Amino acid sequence: MAQRDQTQQQTAEPPTLGIGMVGYAFMGAAHSQGWRTAGHVFDLPMRPVLAAICGRDRTAVEAAAGRHGWAAAETDWRALIARDDVQLVDICTPGDSHAEIALAALEAGKHVLCEKPLANTVAEAEAMTAAAERAAARGRAAFVGFNYRRVPALAHARRLIAEGRLGTLRHVRAVYLQDWLTDPASPLTWRLDKERAGSGALGDLGAHVVDLAQYLAGEPLVAVSALSETFVRERPRPAGLSGGLGGGVAAGETGPVTVDDAAVFTGRLASGALASFEVTRMAAGRKNALRLEINGERGSLAFDLERLNELSFHDHTEPATTAGFRRVLVTEPEHPYLEAWWPPGHALGYEHTFVHQARDVVCALAEGAPPVPSFADGLQVQRVLAAVEESAAKNSVLTPVPL
Repeated sequence: MAQRDQTQQQTAEPPTLGIGMVGYAFMGAAHSQGWRTAGHVFDLPMRPVLAAICGRDRTAVEAAAGRHGWAAAETDWRALIARDDVQLVDICTPGDSHAEIALAALEAGKHVLCEKPLANTVAEAEAMTAAAERAAARGRAAFVGFNYRRVPALAHARRLIAEGRLGTLRHVRAVYLQDWLTDPASPLTWRLDKERAGSGALGDLGAHVVDLAQYLAGEPLVAVSALSETFVRERPRPAGLSGGLGGGVAAGETGPVTVDDAAVFTGRLASGALASFEVTRMAAGRKNALRLEINGERGSLAFDLERLNELSFHDHTEPATTAGFRRVLVTEPEHPYLEAWWPPGHALGYEHTFVHQARDVVCALAEGAPPVPSFADGLQVQRVLAAVEESAAKNSVLTPVPL
């Protein structure tokens, strides 16, 4: 009898975690991939179940449900939150709806994962963070989706820095360059509307590099000095809904661009280390060029997203005759997240960051661990972005970041 009970216990299915997703375009597809795949790669303590996906267009959201493996489709996010089979609400909508959906989901007793940037304003992010703190007292967790933390090479970089391999940090430099708005005829999508997006390249790309700089360094930015520019101030209006980065245009109709096309800023970390950032969606020839370099007293690290399985590491304690940057191929089972994937040398890609995100969320919930990154982390990034906007509006005046 004891042996049979033990066998039943070993073969028992793990409890399920019902996922409800709001949004089905670019990020919705990426998050769907993560939830759908995580349990097939990692041995998870809970099994994600794709319960329902939500969008305003019934035909489009039903098509997305079928394509990405969701059991049901909703056209009202309030109905999705109310579903008994949804325990976690995943928010993949434009920034203008993040706060309303997240606050309602937390109030309803759901866990939340919200795409970056957390909100369109600091005030919204503060309200969301306060709600997340109240929900934590009731056993509910709120995560923000900074997926690039889940690139194995960047997680390995964080580990090396935390171990002191670079010593005291002196410089952090980060750029995130894209070119999908270089053509003045590119349509006026929601990402170019301040009411919906909050900001332009700053919020879209800057949120990622600010978070990565603070995550890798292990400390916050405390002051920034910035410039920003909108190079194309009028664009053709799109024909119909556009959920991606581009789309068709309506003949002869144009509208104003109300966000930045690019921003450059410098900053100071809490320790005194200096940081520099450049973000743009107008860098011809650069498709998704996120690059970071961190210099310390004992060494340096460099990373390029377009070679995301590699990390460049320089150990400055070695003799000058043999020292230099060396390429580290981050595909070993000892590297972060790699224990469950392919043999060494077999590369991963962009979509795997969302698989790792799903794994981390599920494990944190099962263990009762604090959410990482949390809404508080998202609020800190939002405060940096607001300080950058304030500085740019005042001709680069050094602007403190509230902590």
